[in-house]
Amino acid sequence: MLERAQEILKQYYGYSSFRSGQEKIIKSILQGIDTLGIMPTGGGKSICFQIPALLFSGVSIIISPLISLMKDQVDALNSLGIEATYINSSLDQEEFEERIHRAGQGKYKLIYVAPERLESPRFRTKLKALPVSMLAIDEAHCVSQWGHDFRTSYLAIAPFIQELPRRPVVTAFTATATPEVTQDIVRLLSLKNPLVYSTGFNRENLNFSVLRGENKRDFLVDYLECNKEQAGIVYAATRKEVDALHEYLRKKGFAVGKYHAGLSDAERISNQEMFLYDDISIMVATNAFGMGIDKSNVRYVIHYNMPKNMESYYQEAGRAGRDGEPGECILLFTPQDIQVQKFLIEQSQLSEERKRFEYQKLQAMVDYCHTPRCLRKYILSYFSEEKTPEECGNCSNCKDDSELTDMTVEAQKIFSCIIRMKEQYGISLVADVLKGSQNKKVLQYGFNSLSTYGLLKEYTVKQITDMINVLVAEGYLYLTEGQYPVVKIRPKAIPVLKSQEKVLQKVRRKEQKPATGDLLFEEFRQLRKQISQREQVPPYIVFPDSTLREICRHLPQDKRAFLSIKGVGQAKFDRYGQEFLEVILRHKGQNGISIQTVQAQGGECAGEKEPPSHVVTWKLFKQGYSVQEIAGERNLKPVTIQDHLVRCGLEGYEVDWDTLIPQEYEDLILKKIKELGAERLKPIKDALPEEVDYLAIKAVLCKYKKLG
Repeated sequence: MLERAQEILKQYYGYSSFRSGQEKIIKSILQGIDTLGIMPTGGGKSICFQIPALLFSGVSIIISPLISLMKDQVDALNSLGIEATYINSSLDQEEFEERIHRAGQGKYKLIYVAPERLESPRFRTKLKALPVSMLAIDEAHCVSQWGHDFRTSYLAIAPFIQELPRRPVVTAFTATATPEVTQDIVRLLSLKNPLVYSTGFNRENLNFSVLRGENKRDFLVDYLECNKEQAGIVYAATRKEVDALHEYLRKKGFAVGKYHAGLSDAERISNQEMFLYDDISIMVATNAFGMGIDKSNVRYVIHYNMPKNMESYYQEAGRAGRDGEPGECILLFTPQDIQVQKFLIEQSQLSEERKRFEYQKLQAMVDYCHTPRCLRKYILSYFSEEKTPEECGNCSNCKDDSELTDMTVEAQKIFSCIIRMKEQYGISLVADVLKGSQNKKVLQYGFNSLSTYGLLKEYTVKQITDMINVLVAEGYLYLTEGQYPVVKIRPKAIPVLKSQEKVLQKVRRKEQKPATGDLLFEEFRQLRKQISQREQVPPYIVFPDSTLREICRHLPQDKRAFLSIKGVGQAKFDRYGQEFLEVILRHKGQNGISIQTVQAQGGECAGEKEPPSHVVTWKLFKQGYSVQEIAGERNLKPVTIQDHLVRCGLEGYEVDWDTLIPQEYEDLILKKIKELGAERLKPIKDALPEEVDYLAIKAVLCKYKKLG
């Protein structure tokens, strides 16, 4: 039967071999043995129960926790030519009866069911009438109250199995399970002498980073601008934080949605659909988002706040790179994150024993944020994975290329100021005093008479605040608990004050990602988008990014070659192959390239043309050249360079308008635009101070989308 399983893998899924661990799990299931598969997110769990379901004579029931996940998996199966359906609360009674009737006639090989349905005696009676060959429980950790996502409905699974007239093969799958949770899964799901297979928790395609002391919003905007064409998720700890971040990024011009439990069902569904269909590229969300999606082309996951435990973090981070392509997992840490999570634990309705357990898990997460050793090693050790390398070579700790700058003098001034303010005030007020601010509180408390008043006046308040946060993260200072944290000195700061030790700050080198010019890949993405709209399925169900890149690398010219591409099965080729072949042949004809030429270039998409003049200007601007410098370099007038940048902005290229707008005049420019309209620039220019040039006006118009 294993040989037949491999044939099905190629025929339907388009892969010639199983991933690590899949073959052992499938073999165990086909032998009729209860099986628990512990596989990381993106490790290919679904194939482990879908292929046996196609080989068993009866129907397979798949217990899945979220409606959207069921729909995605059923859509994906149907696109492969596999008959599958789902039964959940989204169906009306007539649809429910029709699907049960068709199941009884043997029309489906897989039926996805929400665990809550098993609590209904009437529904259990309907299922008992079917020839159930296998029961597969996805997200099996939900059955354990010591897991990170306990659901009482999962406790109805074991009684349902006992009611069936003939016990089926029972299989369970999870991505994150400690040894304690694994024992709970076996016991609470009544698995009989199961074989437990763990394929390992390591996701080699993921790059893990922890950044401490960063200005979170600045980092986020910089990163998103560098990755604007990529899909990603930004997780925040609270609904309030999600709302604030979403509004901030929306105003910055990003295609962003939001997701949390405070939104209406319609809003959540709409935002999730837009993300799945690539209508928006960024989702800002609480941890309520993501468990129910199978989107394979998420390229990054950023945790804006530290999550409550390692299980949640690894599952959420694992939503990047499900297609096997590189993914980035970045955690932005500040000490205040700890207080937020402690507050959430205290506000919960958990028992005291469970709260102590949650605090232990939280401490493990805090330790992860501070560990100097390999981040991947820390994660794998947490999940009791043995024989892992001491260094992975691609996490932020193993690959630390930060530059060290000496901030000893600044640190001494900050420590002195905090001491002179008697360690009784927060970061903001300390920063105001060091800046030499004339605000009401500073004057009211007489802090303008302190010797440390204005000692850092050459910095902005924001820069001073960032420095204080770095000193907190590095253990020189700490923040008290409570709604209004006070900044205090730690013993570690004393040798610095006495000039016995230095403070060296790590400054992250800003990432400069060049434009890829990957024209054929973009053309494939556009075609995929058109097909997804026509078929009413998310783009990644048509083909994942990894398959598009395979097509790019090999440029297949006929059916045989196309079917050799990973991820292309017979049904997918019959459905979409001809349209992709037409693009390849047209691309070849337009660019006069051969397959040999493409392969000789290392497999990258070929066919780049000389970029238009305005794009050349944009590239120079992205590299840091000023308008005047670009004009001199290209022998063009500055006004021409300005128009180039405006055109690029209107065409969707990333332009940092803030660098072209004098900060002190931005609100005034916007006000005059609203008063005078945007049809003509001269009246706006005449109404503004002389030092405001036309470029600043154009930049404001573009930034607020009032041009074009």
